[in-house]
Amino acid sequence: MTGLRKANAYSKRPVTPYTRKSKKKGKSFIKAVPPQSVVKFTMGSEAQFNKGEYPFQLLVVSNEPIKVQVRSNALESCRQFINKKMDKSYPGQYFFRVLPYPHHIQRENKMLTGAGSDRMQTGMQLSFGKAVGRAAIVNPSGGLFFMAITNKKAEAFARHLFKQIKSKLPCVTRIETVENGIKI
Repeated sequence: MTGLRKANAYSKRPVTPYTRKSKKKGKSFIKAVPPQSVVKFTMGSEAQFNKGEYPFQLLVVSNEPIKVQVRSNALESCRQFINKKMDKSYPGQYFFRVLPYPHHIQRENKMLTGAGSDRMQTGMQLSFGKAVGRAAIVNPSGGLFFMAITNKKAEAFARHLFKQIKSKLPCVTRIETVENGIKI
């Protein structure tokens, strides 16, 4: 059995979300929804962030001119990497949030190759596909990750971490500085 398809099979294609899941059978396009792989969306100390104790704030933004699909497993791997490094270096001195929620359900029409596999396929008949994963649809200049930090040294470390996760994401990203909720 093969693993996941490459992200470029989904990421920069026109997004048409015919993936509605409804309680009524006639209105539901898909049978089952894959489980959510992003475990947490907020990490660190949210109470201190709400008090305003984190003056340095960073935002990772999509720099693509079109909407992009970011798989939930890509978001989760970035989240785990950043949270692990920040918790080790600056425990309790940061607030980290994953911004997009993976609502979009990706489908795949599985095709078999090799000898004898032609008897099992239906070709383009019934080609809607089965649900294989979830993705977040990110708009142009849409935020991916937000981090608030206590000091300048931690901000430089967070910028370095954000640069390291660029290879895990299917879109070109940029890092923006935020002050009092306003992008600079």
